[in-house]
Amino acid sequence: MNRTVTAKRSKRFKVLEDRPVNKDGFVQEWPEQGFVAMSSPHDPAPSIKIEDGKIIELDGRRREDFDMLDQFIADYTIDVATAEAVMKMDSVDIARKLVDIHVSRSEMLRIVKGMTPAKVVDVLNQLNVVEMMMALQKMRARKTPANQCHVTNVRDNPVLMAADAAEAGILGFDEQETTVGIVRYAPFNALALLVGSQTARGGILTQDALEEATELRLAMLGLTTYAETISIYGTESVFKDGDDTPWSKSFLASAYASRGAKMRFTSGTGSEVQMAGAEGKSMLYLEVRCVMMAKGAGVQGLQNGSISCIGIPASVPSGLRAVLAENLATTMFDLEVASGNDQTFSHSEIRRSAKMLCQMLPGTDFIFSGFSAVPNSDDMFAGSNMDSSDMDDYLIIQRDMMVDGGLKPVEESEVINVRYKAAKAMQAIFEELGFPQITEEEIEAATYANSSEDMPKRNVVEDLKAAERILKEGITGFNIAVILARRGYRETAERIFDMLKQKVAGDYLHTSAIINAKNVVLSAVNDENDYKGPGTGYRLGGKRWEEIKNIRQAISPSDY
Repeated sequence: MNRTVTAKRSKRFKVLEDRPVNKDGFVQEWPEQGFVAMSSPHDPAPSIKIEDGKIIELDGRRREDFDMLDQFIADYTIDVATAEAVMKMDSVDIARKLVDIHVSRSEMLRIVKGMTPAKVVDVLNQLNVVEMMMALQKMRARKTPANQCHVTNVRDNPVLMAADAAEAGILGFDEQETTVGIVRYAPFNALALLVGSQTARGGILTQDALEEATELRLAMLGLTTYAETISIYGTESVFKDGDDTPWSKSFLASAYASRGAKMRFTSGTGSEVQMAGAEGKSMLYLEVRCVMMAKGAGVQGLQNGSISCIGIPASVPSGLRAVLAENLATTMFDLEVASGNDQTFSHSEIRRSAKMLCQMLPGTDFIFSGFSAVPNSDDMFAGSNMDSSDMDDYLIIQRDMMVDGGLKPVEESEVINVRYKAAKAMQAIFEELGFPQITEEEIEAATYANSSEDMPKRNVVEDLKAAERILKEGITGFNIAVILARRGYRETAERIFDMLKQKVAGDYLHTSAIINAKNVVLSAVNDENDYKGPGTGYRLGGKRWEEIKNIRQAISPSDY
């Protein structure tokens, strides 16, 4: 017998309502506006027709009705030699091949290049989350997983930024990204990231996420080495809102690459919904179009995983599964994937960890893009899925699962030492260039700081004048290396000079490239993922496993 509902509340439900997860936002599916993760009733059915080596129909649309995305994908991405045969294959069979350890990655790449966007989505819809993770383990381009971080602060303080970059470097981040609160600070931020990262070790790639012309200028000066803020979108209407096309983005990508700067596009499920241009399609269908445009443009890879739109897919059913699916789709097209986890989306630590594990456990080229190496209160990218206060949790999860998440434990004394060296190097550079003084008080504060709240305030007006001199006078990475060598920071100077040589050689423009501490490029060319089941592919062991095991919290029997 049912009890009549009264105003009296269940105490258990009151407890549940106070849980952090119930501060998150959730919505019912609304396909007409794109609020559907992976399968909208308005998604097209897979189809293709080819005449005289030219695609004349793509997913139910005739060439005369193509939008610019259809045209770009048809002309530059799909392999017309294999497409008709591939499109006749059953989607379930292709999905099984993705998971099957007896089907090689190279065979899958040959199949995928003949698929249309709707066919890719149809295949991905056959997979559950565990199957997607199994496929991702096989399909990522580089064998060795890695990680990327954010290094920013709300005051754009260059001393603190250099110290934070140095700490992030010894933790193991292979790429570091910054951005600014005040645009005119950009050259200082690029300089701080370069000096701090190379104080930690050689080979760390850095970027300053800015307006594209300025970002390219800093790369040409040798102050940054990669870019990933070249956004593409899955509908023509949203592309037009940005005054862009797939062709203009391709031209911009070539401008970076021709100047020795690694670059990838950025996209992600939910961006078209956020910009009110989803055209009734599922988030995953629109994102697969972005992946295929990135492939057609010839860029190294894609930063995706919803990125700054993560709250949208996270609000609908199967949304985080769609985020994993878009990461997998990127690897299916032989592109580097920087797999998101870069913006916080939930008040629930359990939910944030669950999302992250989808990328960490199978491994991706960059598990985060990026992990906030500073407190989220200082993260100018609106806060990451994890920040510096989560570092011990992340390191222990690596140890618990015997998984390489790209990071390693460090001793407090090691952190203090490298932060001090980076701050002192910045002090020397500022003195040599006649920039506003970096005081010993600032050095001391940056060495031990947690956030910008721990730093003395600087003269913003004078700093901005000095930052602008970097662009006006064309101060280069080579100039910085010479100054550091002259002032006794020879190791950091040589590492910066090595990075400049890498830009000339261009080896790190290969897919999924990182540069290790020995200044050797690892990419999909010389570190190709060869996973074919147990005993193959990347296996954590040896010196690397010893690094991960030896967290500072672990008690040694010899201590007693």
